[in-house]
Amino acid sequence: MADLLDLTVAAATAKIAAGEISAAEYGAAWRAAAAADELNAYLWTADGEPVEADWTGAGESAPDGEGEGTPYGSNPPAPADSGPLAGVPIAIKDIFTTQGIPTTAGSKIIEGYRPPYTATAVRRLTAAGAHVLGKTNMDEFAMGSSNENSAYGPVLNPWDRGRVPGGSSGGSAAAVAGGLAPAALGTDTGGSIRQPASLCGIVGLKPTYGAISRFGMIAFASSLDQCGPLTRDVTDAALLLGVLEGKDPLDSTSVGLDGGVTLPSREDLAGLRFGVPKEIGEAALDPGVRAVFEATVTRIEELGGTVTEVALSHAEHGISAYYVIAPAEASSNLARYDGVRYGMRKAGDEDLLEMYERTRSEGFGAEVKRRIMLGTYALSSGYYDAYYGQAQKVRTRIAEDFDTAFEDVDFVVTPTSPSVAFGLGEKTADPLAMYLNDFFTVPMSLAGIPAISIPAGMATPEGAEAGATQLPVGFQIAAPAFGEQKLLEAAHALEGALGFAAAAGDAAPWKGGARG
Repeated sequence: MADLLDLTVAAATAKIAAGEISAAEYGAAWRAAAAADELNAYLWTADGEPVEADWTGAGESAPDGEGEGTPYGSNPPAPADSGPLAGVPIAIKDIFTTQGIPTTAGSKIIEGYRPPYTATAVRRLTAAGAHVLGKTNMDEFAMGSSNENSAYGPVLNPWDRGRVPGGSSGGSAAAVAGGLAPAALGTDTGGSIRQPASLCGIVGLKPTYGAISRFGMIAFASSLDQCGPLTRDVTDAALLLGVLEGKDPLDSTSVGLDGGVTLPSREDLAGLRFGVPKEIGEAALDPGVRAVFEATVTRIEELGGTVTEVALSHAEHGISAYYVIAPAEASSNLARYDGVRYGMRKAGDEDLLEMYERTRSEGFGAEVKRRIMLGTYALSSGYYDAYYGQAQKVRTRIAEDFDTAFEDVDFVVTPTSPSVAFGLGEKTADPLAMYLNDFFTVPMSLAGIPAISIPAGMATPEGAEAGATQLPVGFQIAAPAFGEQKLLEAAHALEGALGFAAAAGDAAPWKGGARG
């Protein structure tokens, strides 16, 4: 079974297509691995039992080309023998609605909710032959940078179970890094794919805003939320993106990627220009993270790329702007959870206002309530222009900074996270320190541009004793809007030169660390 679990998605689909392994055998191996989860990465796993539900819950047929009936558990998707992901089980962040399967968004307020429809991103995966392996744990309503805000307990980092996997897509990242899933679907609002990918030593891709449909993604901040893959390598990220991207009539913000996506093959960086923001020199970085970043920049030059300094003068204000805009949108989006239509309802002695208050007070966690209050305040009369309006102006300036930088370079590169994975509970008492983990990822989200995090090396945690376990460090590459193909090519070439997976060898958790 271990040999099956060692295969990347691209390698597995090739072997399934060639008849060298069976889709049933491959799926069974991953279901067994997911069932043995010791990282709290999953909230639900496929157990082989059929789910009795229609695609829409109202008896209508499934969307054209996406098969009839449910694709979960033991029920195979309609094109399982022919799609580009035929037979591949995918872990799905529990923020995506999945018909007939509990969808919680990591919150008690909708615990037990079984949606009557499936998110477009998930339908596209199953239409390509994949099936849902499980629903992964996450920060409640995707609000967090450590996966400690889940109502169902924190996810553990597979490299060191005393540390966080990052958030909010920590369950998806830990499942892939821990050998519990070949690939996973996550969401990125301010870095929630890239940051956990960095802390878990895997690849995380945030596409251009609008490249993938958000229909069926439970909303946090609608102008920022974007779906994307978490995988072991760049080729698998490209394979999943090619299936996921596209315009969706159910999401008016979706536009897809012109020309689609092909698997990357580039092996050098000759002729490509990389920009390093001059502000990185003043940024608070762990020494080990800085050393890995500088070594990776040198490797880019060795591969033929040119490296120059660029200015992102407003990026330092990204965190401040983000934590006004995102909570403001969350305040609006989360108003629907009131105990009336679905989810938790706490009786209020037949008093409607009391029912609202008790339901939301007991149903939401501390971080969600903090952001709702911040957002509501920022949108309140007399403060809208002072806070939300100003934050939107900063957002525009950040986007303009990137536009200016991309006139001179093809990519902007930064560390993904200022530190390696930190200890469980280390930053929960200091929200600001937690928010700063997204310092390097938030600007790209505000600008709506694509960015990818690839593992670049290992570093010792700051303050750790000599000989302490080293942990993964991510390297972030950002490209102009809709530049995913060029971004994937560059990331593929750099990934091959860095050889992170080969260097990690048997020490990598997907080689057995989490399976034991």
